Amino acid sequence: MNWYAIASYDQGQGPQAALVLGDALYDAAAVAKACDMSEHPLQSGTQAAVEQWSCSAPKIAAMAHALQMLVARGAIKPLSLGSYKLCAPYRPRRIFGAASNYYEHAKEMGTKLAARSESAPYVFMKADTSVIASEEDVVKPDNTVKLDWEIELGVVIGRECRNVSIEHALDVVAGYTVFNDISARDLNRRSDYPFTHDWFRGKSFDTFGPMGPWLVPRDCIENPQALRMRLSVNEQMMQDDSTSGMVFNIAEQIAYLSSMLTLRPGDLIATGTPTGVGMARGVFLQPGDVMIASIDGIGSIRNRVVAASTAAASAELAIG
Repeated sequence: MNWYAIASYDQGQGPQAALVLGDALYDAAAVAKACDMSEHPLQSGTQAAVEQWSCSAPKIAAMAHALQMLVARGAIKPLSLGSYKLCAPYRPRRIFGAASNYYEHAKEMGTKLAARSESAPYVFMKADTSVIASEEDVVKPDNTVKLDWEIELGVVIGRECRNVSIEHALDVVAGYTVFNDISARDLNRRSDYPFTHDWFRGKSFDTFGPMGPWLVPRDCIENPQALRMRLSVNEQMMQDDSTSGMVFNIAEQIAYLSSMLTLRPGDLIATGTPTGVGMARGVFLQPGDVMIASIDGIGSIRNRVVAASTAAASAELAIG
């Protein structure tokens, strides 16, 4: 199967599902109509498709194959650029984040890792309400001065599983997306409790989870452990590395999590970030900064940083 993805978009009437070929979006309902399909796997939206992935995946793959033939014959046209806004490809109900999961990132942060043979993945949870789409604004809270970026490969679970083995872990993956784990570094630390770290607080503000631009099914990515990842701020490259640098690979992370709890379709694992974050540089995000996070084989997301006061004023205008 050639490359394709599923996406969610809005033309002012609420989110609609689309299939993606190249950088072009094709409305899923229009594809189904062109194929004389009375029903199709995306008609209830991408959220339902992801949460029922075992059933919907083969049907979506067949629909994508039919779309490729329609495009080759010139029998269907993509959505016009500028006529829609991308939504998050779906909304994960749980987000699991892998901490210090790249050797070079751990080194730049001054984190001393135990020997891999004596360790296990370190996982935290991030609020699902942090998720935003490409081109949506990241809101900088007033109480942080150390807002940071972290490009990560997002792994979407497609099948309920418990105690899955490393050897079979990738079988439960639905697909992959780009995730930017925005972090308020100064709010990751606490002095009012004996527990010095509070990553949930520092990473769970609304808008702290840019995600997208779409979801690429597992079978469209030949080797998820060999994907180039890049993140720029104001066109200056900050992160440029590969998923090959993970301490614990994707399969090991899935096996570890499933040894504790039941993973469900739609769960997202943010698999860690490579070297190049702002904390190590002493450079932090400011209102007006623009981040572009890209992963080869998936795509790019673009997000601007705004002050909380600007976001509040925009919300008031929208309500008014």
